[in-house]
Amino acid sequence: MLSMPKWTCPAWTQNASLVNTTSPEYIDVWQSRMRELQGSIMVGSLFQVLVGFSGLIGFFMRFIGPLTIAPTISLIGLSLYDSAGMSAGNHWGISTMTTALIILFSQYLRHIPVPFPTYNKTKKLHTSRIYIFQLLPVLLGITLSWLICYIFTISNVLPSEPEQYGYLARTDLKGDVISQAPWFRFPYPGQWGLPTVSLAGVLGILAGVLSSMIESVGDYHACARLSGAPPPPKHAINRGIGIEGIGCLLAGAWGTGNGTTSYSENVGALGITKVGSRMVIVAGGVLMIIMGLFCKIGAIFTTIPTPVIGGMFLVMFGVISAAGVSNLQYADMNSSRNVFIFGFSMFSGLVIPNWIFKNPDAIATGVVELDQLLQVLLTTSMFIGGFFGFFLDNTIPGTLRERGIMDWNKIPLDDSSNTLESSEVYNLPFGISSCLSSFSWVRYVPFLPPNAPSSQDEAKVDSLATKQQPVKPEPVRSVAL
Repeated sequence: MLSMPKWTCPAWTQNASLVNTTSPEYIDVWQSRMRELQGSIMVGSLFQVLVGFSGLIGFFMRFIGPLTIAPTISLIGLSLYDSAGMSAGNHWGISTMTTALIILFSQYLRHIPVPFPTYNKTKKLHTSRIYIFQLLPVLLGITLSWLICYIFTISNVLPSEPEQYGYLARTDLKGDVISQAPWFRFPYPGQWGLPTVSLAGVLGILAGVLSSMIESVGDYHACARLSGAPPPPKHAINRGIGIEGIGCLLAGAWGTGNGTTSYSENVGALGITKVGSRMVIVAGGVLMIIMGLFCKIGAIFTTIPTPVIGGMFLVMFGVISAAGVSNLQYADMNSSRNVFIFGFSMFSGLVIPNWIFKNPDAIATGVVELDQLLQVLLTTSMFIGGFFGFFLDNTIPGTLRERGIMDWNKIPLDDSSNTLESSEVYNLPFGISSCLSSFSWVRYVPFLPPNAPSSQDEAKVDSLATKQQPVKPEPVRSVAL
């Protein structure tokens, strides 16, 4: 959407030293664009809400298997290799150090507990052993690298000239951001004025929404896979897509300039930290709301050097790509059919967006809105790979077992501390599912979990589980708050 000619910045705003950012002309330039962006996001998000809560996305899930999800998830990480390389390449020494620290903490030191002083009424003051390296490897790696960059900056080890290599590793490049940021600011809906709507803007956002929903379905499965949970059922996927749409609607109303969606990097962080507790997400959301009110806290994070972020990307995006490939274990990869589908989907998802990026004028239908829609879809690797995987897997003849559909949809019955029943993982919290289970109409609501199984059914499940000899995966440590 922002690549359309009408969104090009005026020539008189290109020289920042000559622009008065408090002038009415300058304020009107960016606020008018923000209002149109707001309106487009709000309208586009209504489509996502409809698709999610109506059950359409869950209906299509019956046709989606490992050969669709695997390229979609893998291309999330692979499509960002250029971004990771550009960020890390600003100073390979700093980025390599960040990567090495994250690998050291998350892989080599993860089983080493660290004693911490704690206190309770029973044991009084004592020490508790906490697996800090397994819980916070990314945070520790970034913090140490950030601190070292700060030391190098104040000691002038890093160059102070912008044209010299390694300049972007300094921590004082955005020092004025902290001083200029206000201490407190409360955002509110319509803070830039009444949102406006345009057809071109809505179509552009809809293209992003479609790509986002495909990516989110892949993220849900990757998150379940990395945390040892069963594959998400249809009602959970419907609910997730619908709630993401509500998040986009609120984000547009508040004027953030972008929507909200599942973040693939956080899925990678789950695989690194092995922390699968949803209370961590809730606590993190509360902290983000608080920090969002205090602007100087957010301004501090802008001082993290780009090479540090690049080093983190090398680990995160690699984990995401590997998580996507791991879904192929359900399909028969000795089948030439499956090898072709996966290989073609992956390669197309890399080739087509790369060519479109290098030839942006190749799409010229004569309709600006259609050009924008095709531009967004064809430059989204996840959409290309997922589309070809979905189309080929459902049109080329193959048995359900060969395609991996049977194993994919099978509820695990592993009697382990790491794999839980689908109903226990994906039911509504605070006993809401138990309250709704007595109503027969619940089964017709696509985003609500079906009625809870009877005690006899649960006994059958338990008896089957005790007969199996599961291979226990690596345990996931949850954090209780």
